[in-house]
Amino acid sequence: MLMVVGSCFSQTMQLNGVGELSIEDKPGFLPCISIHKNPGSEDIRDSINMIVWEILIEPLQYGFMQRSLTIAILVGLICAVVGSYLMVQRLALLGDAISHSVLPGLAIAFILGFNIFVGAFIAGVFSTVLIEIIRTHSKIKEDAAMGIVFSGFFALGITLITIIQKDNKIDLNHFLFGNILGVTASDVRDTMIIAAIVLLVVFLIYKELLFYTFDPQGAEAAGLPVNLLNLGLMMLISLTIVASLKAVGVILVLSLLITPSATAYLLVNRLHNVMILGVLIGVGSSMSGMYLSYFYNLPSGPAIVLVASGLFLMAFLFSPSEGLLTHPVKISKEPPLLKEIKNLINR
Repeated sequence: MLMVVGSCFSQTMQLNGVGELSIEDKPGFLPCISIHKNPGSEDIRDSINMIVWEILIEPLQYGFMQRSLTIAILVGLICAVVGSYLMVQRLALLGDAISHSVLPGLAIAFILGFNIFVGAFIAGVFSTVLIEIIRTHSKIKEDAAMGIVFSGFFALGITLITIIQKDNKIDLNHFLFGNILGVTASDVRDTMIIAAIVLLVVFLIYKELLFYTFDPQGAEAAGLPVNLLNLGLMMLISLTIVASLKAVGVILVLSLLITPSATAYLLVNRLHNVMILGVLIGVGSSMSGMYLSYFYNLPSGPAIVLVASGLFLMAFLFSPSEGLLTHPVKISKEPPLLKEIKNLINR
């Protein structure tokens, strides 16, 4: 359409159904060119890019989100790796005991001005040693010893933190439920160091640790240093829990340690597959929880745990081989991990 009035004209052209190109010329003015898109004709790729930017990229503009996501990825990684061993030996209660026992170490390190990671690690290792002493030098069983130690340590930690709160601006909830959005660059550095140590140790003694966690008596009969392996496993658990405290806190750390591995265990059989899938689930849960926390103003630790728990529920119900709804009748058989142990022994 072309309209000319005196020395003025305007022209409108259709652009392949996408919209209109308008050119308007007036005396004394440069031509004005504008494009008007039809409703619903916006480029899909641009829309997708905008959504990706707003949801995934925009939060990363902030330093605190960059640090938080780094911590979340590292924690999801090492929790899945170490948690796989806990699943094999059914040591979830031990993980709970250590996670509660690190609290007085945090408080004492804060009082003395030390790195709280160091204090928490020492307290975690000491609690496992104390559990072993009670178990071997009395008629108390291991599960009872764990309950006694972790409840006593946890009560001591709460008491110490309550006392030092009066003179220092610290929040008990940050210790109990984590404060991943408040991590510093030094926290990221410490977590990276812990993650590197944990992964290196697991890589070096993967087969021996697997044999020990599944069959301690058989490992001892085969000549493996079971006491050193046990101490090494306790240290790995303590380090992993210490690294996770900033993310989910003392109360919820067990869920992040166990749930991703348990979810993977329902979906795959061999331990290395459990570790790999557990890492994907743990990292995915941590990152998803962080984004939910950012966009919906939710507490970050509980958000991470809720995502992990939701994935476990889905696997529990719909796993192709173990799902409650897909395979309601279970037939007892030799555990796949036992076959893996036998294969490792025979090599």
